[in-house]
Amino acid sequence: MTTKGKTEKAVQVANIITGTKKRFPNGNQVVTIAGLTLTVDQATAKMQTFVDNRDAVETAQAGVTAKVAAEEAQAPSLLAFIAAFVIFVRLTFDNAADILADFDIAPPKVKTPMSAEAKAVAAAKRTATRAARGTTSKKAKSSVKGNITAKLVVTPATPPSPEAPVAAPAAATPAPNAGTPPATPHS
Repeated sequence: MTTKGKTEKAVQVANIITGTKKRFPNGNQVVTIAGLTLTVDQATAKMQTFVDNRDAVETAQAGVTAKVAAEEAQAPSLLAFIAAFVIFVRLTFDNAADILADFDIAPPKVKTPMSAEAKAVAAAKRTATRAARGTTSKKAKSSVKGNITAKLVVTPATPPSPEAPVAAPAAATPAPNAGTPPATPHS
């Protein structure tokens, strides 16, 4: 017999029960199994308990799977509503710690200002970090110029081969003024 999972074992046990009822038709027949003296009906009832337990577990697991899927489907919208409600409570009660405690909502954290010593240590750390990384300010960066020598090489484009000579437009000659004097500005 090979190793099987519980479900496969339950199927096999159900088949054993079927075979037992077929080959031992007299349910009152007494048999001795592993030192126990039982009737065939008692032996099959004992094996049927295993099958029933497995069926109950599978049914419960299917129910749990369905409930977990329902929870996962509804959770995003419900959590968004809950977050909005918490904001509503905070705004309604002005973040009063004793009232928020009734809702099991933590009061907002109060920022503690840095001491002069902590500010000095932070400034020293920033300076040391900038020196270690070689970073500079925008103003200092603007004074740094690159020194490159470059030569511009221009390759002339080859003119397109003329397919047909194009006649140049004739120069427009002004038409003689027919009796109209030139316009002069009014002074």
